[in-house]
Parts: sequence; C-alpha cells; structure tokens
Amino acid sequence: MLVRPATVLDAGAIAVVQTRTWQAAYRGQMPQEYLDRRDPEQGRIRWLRWLEGNQAPAAVFVLDDDGAGVVGFVSVAPSRDDDTDPRFVGEVQALYVLPGHWDRGAGRLLMRAALRRLRESGYGDVILWVLATNDRARRFYEAGGWHPDGATKIDDSRGFPLTEVRYRHSGG
Repeated sequence: MLVRPATVLDAGAIAVVQTRTWQAAYRGQMPQEYLDRRDPEQGRIRWLRWLEGNQAPAAVFVLDDDGAGVVGFVSVAPSRDDDTDPRFVGEVQALYVLPGHWDRGAGRLLMRAALRRLRESGYGDVILWVLATNDRARRFYEAGGWHPDGATKIDDSRGFPLTEVRYRHSGG
C-alpha cells in the first residue's frame, strides 16, 4: 500500500471511498434514506473543486492498494474552529477507508501522513471532529493518541442533528 498526494484525477475515487464508507460506517447513526441517496458523482464534483483550489498547508493524501486502486484518503488543513488559531492548530478534516480495508493498517498509514504534513507545516496541535455515536472511529483515534478536548457541537446541516465530539492530538 502506498500513501501519495491526491491529484484532480483522484476526485472520483475519493468520492466513491467517502460515499461507500459513509454508507457502511454511519448505518444506524444517520437516517438510512440519507445514506442511500449519497451519490459519488456529486461528491466527485465537490472533491474536484477542492483539489483544484487546494493550497498548502491544506492537502489530501490517498492510499493506493496494489490492484485495488484508491482505498482510502485523508484531508488536512488549518483549523476551521472559531476557538482555535489556524496559524497554530491544524485539522484532520476527513479520513475514510473502504470497509473491506478496515483493520488492515490503512487508517494508520493515512493518519501518519496527515500528522506528518501538519507537523512539517508547523502545527503543534491538531484537531478533528467525530460523531459522538461513532464508537469504532473513536476507538481508532484514542488508540492513536487522540483525546476528546471537551468541545462538542450539533451539526444539523443535513436536515437532522448529529452530535460531534472534538478530539485533539498534541505534537503534530
């Protein structure tokens, strides 16, 4: 498996990974009809725009598995939170791996690349948001040295409320 910087040519594969992972990981945590309506083509357009406008230190890395193509990705950028200083706090904005590659080290490889990029960009602290109900992801982050920092939020941008918990990792 190889972690590499994403290019605009990866937009479709990233969208497929995100869609399929949401449909598996968030089953029972979001309305099923919402998950069923997720369309990789709409995601491809969003990711294409993001990749075209991407400026350092923001980055997306993909994980290529020999023969399987892109099986995961991670995106990083300066923190978007009002209570953090984006000059000093980075953010892991998304980390998704196709379900068939869970528990095989793919997430750890991607997280290592994300933290390396943020550390090299000068960030001492890094945050991420995770659904409060996503026990699998929370265990993954905690095993990697992340901890809840006390911040929570309700995201209702999709038409239903989702409670999220912010995690923090120090030392990039």
